[in-house]
Parts: sequence; structure tokens; C-alpha cells
Amino acid sequence: MNGLVYFLAAATLWTGFAAQMPSLWRDRRDPMKRALCAVIFLAGFCFALGAPPTVGLVNRLVGVPNAAACLAYGAVNAFSAASLVLIVHWRGADDPARLRRVSRRWLLAYAVVIAAQTALFAVGDAPVERLADFDTYYADTPFIREMIVLYLVAHLAAALTTTFLCWRWTFQLSGWTRRALAVLAVGWLCTSAYGVLKMVAVVGRWTGQHWDPLSTRLAPMLVTVGAVLTSAGYVLPLLGPRVDSLVAFLRLGPLFRLVGSGSASRIGRNVLLSWRSLGDVELRLTHRTTAIRDGLRDVSVHFDEAVRERAYRQALSLGSSAGEAEAIGDAAMVAVAVMAGTRERVGGPRQGGIQGGLDFAALDVLVGIAGGHVGPAGAGAGATAGGQGLDTGQSALIRMSRAVRAGVVEGAVRAERARGW
Repeated sequence: MNGLVYFLAAATLWTGFAAQMPSLWRDRRDPMKRALCAVIFLAGFCFALGAPPTVGLVNRLVGVPNAAACLAYGAVNAFSAASLVLIVHWRGADDPARLRRVSRRWLLAYAVVIAAQTALFAVGDAPVERLADFDTYYADTPFIREMIVLYLVAHLAAALTTTFLCWRWTFQLSGWTRRALAVLAVGWLCTSAYGVLKMVAVVGRWTGQHWDPLSTRLAPMLVTVGAVLTSAGYVLPLLGPRVDSLVAFLRLGPLFRLVGSGSASRIGRNVLLSWRSLGDVELRLTHRTTAIRDGLRDVSVHFDEAVRERAYRQALSLGSSAGEAEAIGDAAMVAVAVMAGTRERVGGPRQGGIQGGLDFAALDVLVGIAGGHVGPAGAGAGATAGGQGLDTGQSALIRMSRAVRAGVVEGAVRAERARGW
């Protein structure tokens, strides 16, 4: 691998680190946030130090041949320690004091390893500068040999421990955390393979074999893949929920436009959010969901169970599942109610259908706005077309939003319009 690949990997990781800086500043007392940022920064630092041009530059600046190797080994073991601390805090425990003790033990252990490596390098003799094959070139040199083995053993211990913990925890957790742990397990497995290949190449030198390509070509490729995967795994729990919120926000679009266009308070509900909140997907999702629930409350006086029942049965007859048919029935009832509300505002109340209005108590039974299902027992989250409740939980609203564009809904609106609206 040439220097460009190392620098690209470092730049990618440091871009992720820069993206974490605002949240690190806000949560600078959070040990998990500090550990996450340390892991991403040190991973990029290791790649930058490992690039052959950087190795030569550091050696010239320090004035000691192969000083960059000692510095790089220390950086890799610091990265290993930070990764173990992050995993410890990520998994969590009932006793915060125990978390701190375990973290300090890992940090102390790797601080001792780094100090021992530095001491071994100082007493050893490595006069010939090696930009890419330091491990195998000095595999037989006293003290330098011990330094290399100590570095590889410490790195392998962290990599294998992290791989095992991540893989074991994937069976205990769910959602984005489980996906992140699976990605981390694969990434750390690649990193473990890097250490194994390095060790095999070193042992090969002890036995008179020339397996240097394992150390200088294959191992760096594996560790690059591992670094990308582990960085992605650490970031997934932060980005995953935002992705879910963005998807939900977009899926609610059709229902939001339908309900908003039929409400007298549309302008009040559609006030633009502050420019500072444009990137806050969760806040915008909350705004859209609340607007939809308010809109449903506004048009609920025009809800007609007969419309929902007809659309429900028609959807079933066309091959929709029961859940899809329920969403289509709800969407048809809401669409017709929006049309009735618009008609009432511009030309007086409709003739026929639901007579009169409902008081607020009845509205609370018909349309709940507390984030779940509404109404009396039996009008649950899966209310059928023949029920008396309209589920306004987010997942139900998303299903209804998807059903807004169904042909059955359009047909229901046309049929009601033809009946003399």
C-alpha cells in the first residue's frame, strides 16, 4: 500500500472525528463520548503515522532511525485501549463505579505496555531505517524483537477481546445497537487478522522463511477494511435513529399534505421551523406528527364509519391483507372527511352523512393524540374498519399515509362527491 491509501483512510476517519466535535463539546463530561472520539481520532492517527512518507518525516524530525515505528506502536496500543474503554461504557453496567474501575485497569495496562515498548526500543539497536517492513526486518534483533512481539500480543488481545464481546452482545440486544455490534465484530475480526498475519510473518523470519508480503501487503489491506468497519460500527447507533426519523418524516408526507390542506388552522401548524433546527430530523418529525394529529382532530367531526367500512371491504376484495385494508379504510375516511371540511368552509355543511358535530369528549374517543391508540377498550392500535377508534400512533400514521395514494381511497372520494357533496 502506498502513502495515498493511508492518508485517505486517515482523512476519512478524521472527517468523522470532526463531525463529532460539536457533540463532544456539549457532552465533554460523558466518558463514552470521549472514548468514541478518542477511538476515531487515534484510528486516523495510526494510519497517518503508518504511511511511509510520514515514517520518513518523523524519523528525520526526531533524528533517530525508526523512531516512527515506536511512535506508531504506541498509537496502535492507545487505540486498542480506547476501544476497550468504549466497549465497556457502551455495554454499561448497573454500577458506574465498576465501569470506572474496569476502564482505568485497561488504560493502566496499556500504558504499561506502551512504556515497556518505548524502553525496549531505547535499549535495542535499529540503525537501518525501514519504512514499510520494520516488523520483519528486525524480527531477530534483541530487544527490538521483544518490542515487536509485545506490540502484536497487546494489539491481538484487544482485538480478539473486542471481537468476542461484540459478537456475544449481538444476541442480547436489538435494533441499531445490534447492527452496530455486528459491524464492529466483523471490523475487529479483520483487525485481529491483521495482527495474526503480522505475527505469522515475524515467526516466519525466526524459522528462516520469507513471508514479508503477509506483513507489508495483505495485513495493511485488512486493517484498512477493519478500521472503516469499526468506525462505521461506532457511529451507527448515533446515525441509525436519525435515519429512521428521516424515513418516517418522508413517509408521513402524503398524509401531512392531505390533512394540512383541509384544516382551518393549517397556517398555524405549518409555521416553518427555525433555521437552526433544519438539521434536527427528530424535531421536524415531531412537528409533522403533531400537525397530522391536530389535523385529524380538526376533521374528525366529518368522520363517517360507513366510508371506512366500504373502503375496508373493497380493499380486502382486491387482495389486500387485513392490515393494509385497515389502513386504506382509515385513509379513505380521512380523505372524505377532509373533502367534507373543505366543502363546509366554502359552501356550507354537507347534506347527509354525519349530522351535527361532536363535543371534545367524543373527539377524544374518536381521535386520540397521545401517541397511541384511543377510545375505550377494544379500540386498540389495530382498530379495524368497523371499530370506533382511529389509531394515531406513528406506525399507524405511516401506514395510513402510504394508503392515501391507493386507488380505493381515490374511488371513495369520487363516490362521495358523486353522491351530492
